[in-house]
Amino acid sequence: MLLTTLPSRAARRATPSLGLLLVAGLLPLWLTGCSSLRDSTLSSPETMFGLLKPYRMEVVQGNVVTQEVMAQIQPGLGRTQVRDILGTPLLADVFHDNRWDYVFTIARQGVTPQQRRVTVFFKNNVVERFESDTLPTEREFVASISRPQELKAAPPDLTEAQVAALPVPPKVDNKPKVPQGAVRDYPPLESGRR
Repeated sequence: MLLTTLPSRAARRATPSLGLLLVAGLLPLWLTGCSSLRDSTLSSPETMFGLLKPYRMEVVQGNVVTQEVMAQIQPGLGRTQVRDILGTPLLADVFHDNRWDYVFTIARQGVTPQQRRVTVFFKNNVVERFESDTLPTEREFVASISRPQELKAAPPDLTEAQVAALPVPPKVDNKPKVPQGAVRDYPPLESGRR
């Protein structure tokens, strides 16, 4: 009979366990795998593994100011007139009462984000001057927020024989239809008697 001695408790603590060695050995491989997944072409901030696109809410803030609208703002207009033309300013600071800031931002999925700023300066409650970013025309603005449409392939040109072979849709009768069955006569909703 062979007697084996069990290692002491201190010796067991000094020897790393197999699980710990396995985790320590696989950790660099796992971290390398994560970095390669992040850098791969299958994954991007817009998609999840190239399969799913998360929904991004459309965010529109501020007032749209175009060249046509800004052409109406002239020095000498009152605050009420400016508010009627441009709308309520996004920033009207109590400490800078002589200035209104109109900031417009839009973030749509599939369209590059946009931001524009218009600042109107007042002196004695009338427009003294204004500053603005480069403003688009109304047509340019609409074109810039339109999502690119995917073009469908045009149907192939058909020969006369192929057109003749197409099924003919049924004719639609545009005559008003006469009601079938009993015609009901309802009493008037209001009667002349009280």
